[in-house]
Amino acid sequence: MVTAKVWILEKHFEGFPKTSDFDLKKIELPNLKDGGKWKLMLESVFLSVDPYMRPYSQRDMKEGDIMIGTQVARIVESKNPAFTVGDFVVARSGWRTHFISGGKDLQRLPSSWPESLPKSLALGTVGMPGLTAYFGLLEVCKMKPGETVLVNAAAGAVGSVVGQLAKIGGCKVVGCAGSDDKVAYLKEIGFDEAFNYKTVTSLDEALHKASPDGYDCFFDNVGGEFASIAVNHMKKYGRIAVCGAISQYNDSVPQKGPYIQIPMIFKELRMEGFIVSRWNNRWEEGLKALLKWVMEGKVKYHEQVTEGFENMPMAFIGMLKGENLGKAIVKV
Repeated sequence: MVTAKVWILEKHFEGFPKTSDFDLKKIELPNLKDGGKWKLMLESVFLSVDPYMRPYSQRDMKEGDIMIGTQVARIVESKNPAFTVGDFVVARSGWRTHFISGGKDLQRLPSSWPESLPKSLALGTVGMPGLTAYFGLLEVCKMKPGETVLVNAAAGAVGSVVGQLAKIGGCKVVGCAGSDDKVAYLKEIGFDEAFNYKTVTSLDEALHKASPDGYDCFFDNVGGEFASIAVNHMKKYGRIAVCGAISQYNDSVPQKGPYIQIPMIFKELRMEGFIVSRWNNRWEEGLKALLKWVMEGKVKYHEQVTEGFENMPMAFIGMLKGENLGKAIVKV
């Protein structure tokens, strides 16, 4: 009998999440049986903490549920001939150290995954965040060579990939982040312009200075005031991909205007919200492309790794505060 540790949503978040909103519990997992429904026993190796968990927990979870999330897991026992003990997979089984599965809900790492590459990248650059950047740019922004792309939260798991993919696509890229270290990182990975939105005297002026002619594409991870100002810097027929709204996730009182209809009309802009699962049928295509670019050194990555399953809430809260550079990961 295997004992799994799990993190429970003890209390729905009010404003910013607190460690007291979570509770660490132990669950006994049943033994695998021949011919039974559960054919695989897995242990989590790396777990992901992501911004989406904040709004989705409010929408989809009840108090007492195991926190939602994704992990890279190793198979420790198998009664399914399709999987071998020692295989690594990506699973969406929440904040757990161990879990059982029939196998259909598991995604194998690409067969071309090199031993030299951290398997945790399957939760970041070569995983859901990387695919969010890939499909958001190609299918929503529909970027073209020679265009100018703006991305905020640019040093995060999604934004850092957005900028690099835009450079591969022949675009000029402007990114903004919340610290000087993050800005330095953006320049290191090839952003043409980058600035610290917390220290500029005027966001309006900083956006104009970075690209006086405006922006063809805006990949928005932040929403709120930033988006309200940025929309005025779009070129005619510009495209805005609304990926996230991290500036608003922890508000206890909803933000009010300003409103964007007038620039949307006069500039004839297109703004589209999206969730990456829309392209589930094309994930293999996206992962293959991202893995190739990483192996070629065209897409660089950085991971903020927190050691210890007991530190999941701390890593999650730190990520929401913007303490991570690149992808926030917890190593069990």
